[in-house]
Amino acid sequence: MIENTASEPDFGPQFRCGECDWVGHYIGDFVAHRESHHASIAEERKAPSFPIRELTYWLDGDKKVTELKEQIMLELERDPLWRVSDHPNLTLAETRERAMKKIRRLADQATSRPLEETMVRMSIISVVDPGFWTRFGVHFGLFFGALQGQASPAQLAYWMEKGAFTMQGVTGCFGMTELGHGSNVAGLETIATFDPNTDEFIVHSPTITATKWWIGGAAHTATHCAVYAQLLVGGKRYGTKTFVVQLRDTQTFELMPGVNIGDLGKKMGRDQIDNGWIRFTHVRIPRSHMLMKHTKVMRSGEVIEPPLAQLAYGALIQGRVSMVGDSANVAKRALTIATRYASVRRQFSDGTPGALESKLIDYPIHQHRLLPLMAQTFAMIFAAREMNTSYMQLMSQLNELGDSKGAAVDAAIKNLKETHATSAGLKAFCTWMCLNIIDQCRQSLGGHGYSAYTGLSQAYSDFAVHCTWEGDNTILTLQCGRYLVATALDALKGQPLPENLAYLKDAIKSGMVLETKPFSGKSAAEVSSLAALKAAWSSVAANAIVNAVRDFEAGVAKGLSKDNAYEFSSASRLHAARMHTYTYLLHRFVAQVEQSPAALRPILTLLAQLFGAHSAVQHSGEFLQAGFYSGAQIEALKVFVNDACAQIRKDAVPLTDAFDYSDYIINSPLGRYDGDVYEKYFELVTSLNPQKPVPYFDSLIRPLLERTNESQPGPELEIDQE
Repeated sequence: MIENTASEPDFGPQFRCGECDWVGHYIGDFVAHRESHHASIAEERKAPSFPIRELTYWLDGDKKVTELKEQIMLELERDPLWRVSDHPNLTLAETRERAMKKIRRLADQATSRPLEETMVRMSIISVVDPGFWTRFGVHFGLFFGALQGQASPAQLAYWMEKGAFTMQGVTGCFGMTELGHGSNVAGLETIATFDPNTDEFIVHSPTITATKWWIGGAAHTATHCAVYAQLLVGGKRYGTKTFVVQLRDTQTFELMPGVNIGDLGKKMGRDQIDNGWIRFTHVRIPRSHMLMKHTKVMRSGEVIEPPLAQLAYGALIQGRVSMVGDSANVAKRALTIATRYASVRRQFSDGTPGALESKLIDYPIHQHRLLPLMAQTFAMIFAAREMNTSYMQLMSQLNELGDSKGAAVDAAIKNLKETHATSAGLKAFCTWMCLNIIDQCRQSLGGHGYSAYTGLSQAYSDFAVHCTWEGDNTILTLQCGRYLVATALDALKGQPLPENLAYLKDAIKSGMVLETKPFSGKSAAEVSSLAALKAAWSSVAANAIVNAVRDFEAGVAKGLSKDNAYEFSSASRLHAARMHTYTYLLHRFVAQVEQSPAALRPILTLLAQLFGAHSAVQHSGEFLQAGFYSGAQIEALKVFVNDACAQIRKDAVPLTDAFDYSDYIINSPLGRYDGDVYEKYFELVTSLNPQKPVPYFDSLIRPLLERTNESQPGPELEIDQE
């Protein structure tokens, strides 16, 4: 913005820059100065230390995926239905209606296009419009995913024919969470009682806390629900199973008899989803509507249970796996906004007259603020890649089991437990990490970060739910910690350690007594090498697991039951899981660095070192306690972190460019590729909030301004009559 600060050219400063403190007399000087702001971000791209496009291909998987992603981004940007710049100004009703219009269009694309294209499209949409992504995913990911994972082949074919895949005749929701139960699926109160006289199940909500709660799609959209309920046959409970219950008549959309549904209304974020509550009052469904891929209920009332019931939960891991990738994708957007803005925003100068103020990104403290978050994001990207591969291998293994027994089943169960624990730990760790990245990036924008139009305040509100749905993060971390303790105890009995816990080998050999092995290197280069950092984090994780095992055994020695002993050791289990997940992330990061193209290896190595070293400095007490690093070596790590931030600062903008998000996806004037942040910010705010007469001026403001100080007469007090 140009501000003319004088009416006459001969008096005082005439032109003042609206973006910094520059003041000058001549328009030519101002134009040159103004162009320097646009050059600010251009100069960041002059000499990257790596080929940006090659890094994009590496992060996406290959060139074809990148080109497909760019094609989809352009399609969305040019589609008026996918306008996103006005989201902050929409009402709850408008937000939901627009989401439904998108569902109508995307439903055909999702079922007619190749699966690979649909997966890429959805990963982009999860960043563009996370609320819509969830509303759409409730049907295709949760409801249809339950059919795929829990239905027999004949049942799946039946529901496919009914339109469950194409949303033609069936729109589904996922009824697991209840008002009184979330993470404790085994404690759900909804009951499905088998009636042998009619060959039906009677689905019932016996208490207020049995009300299904937070059910996405229930309030307005769903015709059917995959209901998780306690199976009751002949007076005996058989645990939580899945039942398909029709909620609404598909022609009239009236609620079915015995079904009550309400709207949960406004939420912290993701208002595109019509979350609702559901209560069942003796609702009858055919016996065939219980999904029977695993447990089966025969016409006679005989219940046939699988030899290993935990196989049924393999499909539930998918949501946790997807959230690791979603955390990486959302973090990429937040960092792009914050990094580009920091490369344009100028604050304070050295006092030289006419000198430009310094870029935020040039301040070491701002580098410390953002660049370790960049390293964390790359760690999540690579962990998501490996986690997705592990999940696909697990599902393939489970699907091939059939009626297998013996070694094949044992191997599948072992893989299931490991994948479940790893996905639980990563889901919790990465969603916590991403939420922090969003907020730190938001705060780095200063006051502008508080605006709904700069992109990160809503991102925080939308992402926060990731820390509680698909399993509360603390509970999931404890589950990971329980697996770590159990695996260590099994290893003491001779069971082999999984690859991810190979660092426990020495502890197992010594009977869970770790010998202190101090690192000998002293310089910053030595203590921050990838080999040293891998060994350091392995030592810390092993130490944490050993302590958790000791606490568990102490609980057992006190006479506690196994479950109570695990609760007794919950604090140390939580800590062990966190240290293990740091170690997993670093090891996977290093593995990806070693597989990367030679031209990318230097910058990726530096990022991996920064991730390991900065995390170690943040948890320095753990390394001192494990006896791996000394106080002096921790100080050397701090020196390395300073140097690494300074080096990566030169590549900060090119690294965000490699994320390859268009301005449409970024959806923030402060994160624009061309750096023209202030003009576009001003245009956006003024276009969405045009000046209008104040609607309550006459009713409220005028009376306030024009009120008099004279007291109004009140009722007379007749003192003599008291």
